Amino acid sequence: MPVDQIPIGTFSRITHLSQKALRLYDERGLLVPAARDICTGYRYYTFAQVERGIRIRNLLWPGFGLSEVEAVLEARERGDAAMIREHFTRRLAATEREAGRLHAIAEALRKQQQDPFNGGLSMSITEPVIKDIPAVRALNLRERGVYQEAIPRMIGELLGCVCSEEGRKPAAKVTGPIMFICHDEEYREADADIEVAVPITGPVSPSRELYLNDPAEVPEDELLTEVLFPVEEIPPSP
Repeated sequence: MPVDQIPIGTFSRITHLSQKALRLYDERGLLVPAARDICTGYRYYTFAQVERGIRIRNLLWPGFGLSEVEAVLEARERGDAAMIREHFTRRLAATEREAGRLHAIAEALRKQQQDPFNGGLSMSITEPVIKDIPAVRALNLRERGVYQEAIPRMIGELLGCVCSEEGRKPAAKVTGPIMFICHDEEYREADADIEVAVPITGPVSPSRELYLNDPAEVPEDELLTEVLFPVEEIPPSP
């Protein structure tokens, strides 16, 4: 066997990637062995491939999926630093959301530990009640996203439209509890169809922005945004 041919078992120990994972990466074209025994099909790698194997392991550790690993490595090969930053920014945001979720779980477990019968995981479920819900005037936002991230942000945006600037009396008033409307037929961890509404009375004057092209497809200096503001036409004086 040539000196620069590393058996899959040895390569697995060097890179800390299991043989099962290495076979999968071979099938995907992510890390293809440099040589293969024509009789046994046994895989052999080279010392030059060790660096790629370790890069794959280091990208998998913070939670990148295989398709993301492939994209990052391809971006690295063509020197696309912006694309690499974009992937790491998305992974950081997902990690921070997961950290927030785990923090909430830890708090609930801590409360449950302190009071096993009335802690953070206890709940009281009452019998369902059929209600006639009257129509209400509301300010709403609807988008797709993750519940834990989207709902608090959307509530903040809606209340920002209703709450007045400092020193000014608000024109609109919140008249009831904030509402969440689920438009999906089943629970979705991500890409959920979320609507949040705030019942109000009185006038509001929110602006609206229309994004006319895709920042992923056109340069930053060619992005087009249409900003809409409500206006009131004043009739001419008699």
